[in-house]
Amino acid sequence: MIMQTSDIQVYLVGGAVRDELLNRPVVDRDWVVIGATPKMLIEQGYQQIGNDFPCFLHPKTKEEYALARTERKSGKGHTGFICDFGPEVTLEEDLSRRDLTINAIAKTESGDYVDPYNGRADLNNKILRHVSDAFAEDPLRVLRVARFAARYAELGFTVHPDTLVLMAQLASNGELDELTPERVWKEMSRALTEPRPSEFFRVLRACGALKTLLPELDCLFGVPQPAEHHPEIDTGDHVMMVVDTARAYFDNPIVTWAALLHDLGKGLTPKEEWPSHIRHEIRGVPLVEEVCNRYKLPKDFRTLAMLVSEHHLRCHKLLDMKPKSILKLLEALDGFRRPERVKHFAQTCEADARGRLGLEDRSYPQSWLLIKCSEEGKNIDIKPLLEEGYQDLKLAEQIRRLRLSAIKCFMANYRKETLGKS
Repeated sequence: MIMQTSDIQVYLVGGAVRDELLNRPVVDRDWVVIGATPKMLIEQGYQQIGNDFPCFLHPKTKEEYALARTERKSGKGHTGFICDFGPEVTLEEDLSRRDLTINAIAKTESGDYVDPYNGRADLNNKILRHVSDAFAEDPLRVLRVARFAARYAELGFTVHPDTLVLMAQLASNGELDELTPERVWKEMSRALTEPRPSEFFRVLRACGALKTLLPELDCLFGVPQPAEHHPEIDTGDHVMMVVDTARAYFDNPIVTWAALLHDLGKGLTPKEEWPSHIRHEIRGVPLVEEVCNRYKLPKDFRTLAMLVSEHHLRCHKLLDMKPKSILKLLEALDGFRRPERVKHFAQTCEADARGRLGLEDRSYPQSWLLIKCSEEGKNIDIKPLLEEGYQDLKLAEQIRRLRLSAIKCFMANYRKETLGKS
């Protein structure tokens, strides 16, 4: 710990204080140092990191200690700031630059709280509120607030109307365009892991940011679907349900992301064809690819999302499909070489089926069956084929024949057992 004197004070700040007050696990602890200089910390063995402002790693705990600082807007975007730091910067000035009041609470070594912006009151009242109007200087805060909304929605937190106004201001003045694709994806991918990711996208939509960042998703709200299959009617609402289902059941960002994009094609259906969406799964593939390319997503995220868009209806129909059609679906997924992809695909399709009003608990054996068919086809014994001298295309044909036979046998046994129980 830094040697504290009457001139140098150290405070625990940010998320650690917030989560402690919420009785949530504290993952990372950050500290702010008042009245010190870089030289003082370096002399005590702290390692300086970062170029924009002095931040230091504790020599033993490796926790981050930052000198108190202020920020001045100097340009557009998230990085357009000049940081001023020095012994004269006060704790209140440092806290004033933070985004939300619940993140602007400090704690002394003795356990007392310093809360100049009433963050504890907002925690008690479950409000996400900006610290000052300087909030509107940083477009990244639109995404951060939406992510906090996704994290704490289940606790009853909502965004304060005045904060939403500032977020709308950032969404309308072009500042969001200054964010790099990588930075936007970092916030989106983190939102996919929050307890209720749908709230992230709903908050973005409420402030007008969704139509800038994901117009393909924004346009789905208000698009009707057949009530027979979708009691929730609205496509946007359905997608939000699917996203939350994917997070709750499978907790894997690649699955939740594919769930988010699976119905983009419905946004292209002509209004005169509503509420039907014939071939929406095919029309959605280029849109999914465009979104993934826009944010420079990893290849596995892009590939799964595109496959889900194109083939999710085939998975839903699995119980009625012929073994040959099941084999073709698995081949389209490259499932025999990539069994993990089959699992993720099946999970996303299950989330789609469960993400419907009143159908959340409906059985979905298609997921398990597709995975089992993949395993049956993968585990065939090709040694006899090699011993018989099959090679190249003829070997591939024989392998396919064995896979089809294995799938046919498995599905026949499943149907027999199912009929026997009914």
